Amino acid sequence: MPKLKTHRGAAKRVKRTGTGRFKRHKAYHSHILSKKTRKRKRNLRSATLVSDAEAKVLKIMLPYGA
Repeated sequence: MPKLKTHRGAAKRVKRTGTGRFKRHKAYHSHILSKKTRKRKRNLRSATLVSDAEAKVLKIMLPYGA
């Protein structure tokens, strides 16, 4: 069986947690920040976990973890 290739785009965007779930950063925090409220920008700073449906796809894209 040949080695599987890691999806490099996915590897750069998500990290595996200690329990095996995937951690990602939130979108909409790169520009046009003046019209967004303080609360919204603060909440966008924190990382979040990938949903179960997306995690299933990521397991295929990242066969050796990331």
